[in-house]
Amino acid sequence: MADFMIVLTTTDTQDSARSLSRSAVERSLAASGQVSGPVETTYRHLGEVCQGMEWQVAFRTTGDRREALEAHIASHHPYDSPEVIAVSIDAGRAEYLEWIARATL
Repeated sequence: MADFMIVLTTTDTQDSARSLSRSAVERSLAASGQVSGPVETTYRHLGEVCQGMEWQVAFRTTGDRREALEAHIASHHPYDSPEVIAVSIDAGRAEYLEWIARATL
């Protein structure tokens, strides 16, 4: 069975998050993309501590599709240097994981 991942990113608007989610699923780079937010973010930028509101997208994909998904996010993201973090799914319901594999072929 393939390895499975959750790939996370954040954007500045709900519309941007929805667009990233939809375009990745349409291209079979992810089986799903969950948009949540807004979330309040505190971060350091150019030496200053800043705060802002962002929307998070959590993609479900396979290890085989991770690099292509990350490249897609980077090329369609509104940020110059977006957060893209991949986390392995250690366990899950077999039918759900099989669906991820089928949806990302």
